Amino acid sequence: MRILVLGDIVGRPGRAFLKSRLKEVKSEQKVDLVFANGENAAGGAGITAKTAEEIRKAGVDAITLGDHVWDQMNFHREIDELEFVCRPANLPSSNPGRDHLVLDSGGKKVGLFTVLGRTFMGPKVSCPFDTANRLVEKLKNEVDALVVEIHAETTSEKEAIGWFLDGKVNLIFGTHTHVPTADGRILKGGTAYQSDLGMTGPRESVLGREIEACVGRFVDGLPRKCPVAQGDVGLQGCLVEINPATGKTIAFERIEIREEDLSPSSIDES
Repeated sequence: MRILVLGDIVGRPGRAFLKSRLKEVKSEQKVDLVFANGENAAGGAGITAKTAEEIRKAGVDAITLGDHVWDQMNFHREIDELEFVCRPANLPSSNPGRDHLVLDSGGKKVGLFTVLGRTFMGPKVSCPFDTANRLVEKLKNEVDALVVEIHAETTSEKEAIGWFLDGKVNLIFGTHTHVPTADGRILKGGTAYQSDLGMTGPRESVLGREIEACVGRFVDGLPRKCPVAQGDVGLQGCLVEINPATGKTIAFERIEIREEDLSPSSIDES
């Protein structure tokens, strides 16, 4: 069983890239399931039911979210209808939405959930370690494989939860910074790990936003809007392979595909 996981989808450029490229990638890599963080999919901040459905139709099987989960005004009224979307599990239990997903792949069940980190992060959330441990205990006898996302600012918090869950889940991946890390590997307990997958969006940017506006904010400190950038769009993430017979992770690979890697015939300009 091969699972492709994608870093934060940023705005229309990220969505368009998935629409034009993802099905081809799935075929080339013999992918069974695709997971992606979609918290920046709508205008670079948050997600809507419409954009979530667009991402699903592009070939993503499950969408996770992060600290921007409620940035789009009406999404809290829409999320319960989206069976392929889960919010961070350590938000208050009164929040709408699912705190985990279970997906089927060839008769095998795969569990997926996200926890938010607490260091330098805005939302007030429960302990991600306690929440992750609770869900692992809940799901371990219900699924054949388990994937966990840590959406957090600091690498130290991500690494800590990686070691905390090593040997208990198949993959732990980090998101939020939009910059891929070079530490992807299988830990000694058998869990695949990467601190941050990066993003699916415009690389010629500052974390997916227009360069000039972002640089200006740092230089003079004046407030200004930083729209989603457009140039050098690419896909970043990882690919893991799980032995369906044993449930063990047997391979891990970083994935990065840029617009320039595409053949002209595969680019959808619509």
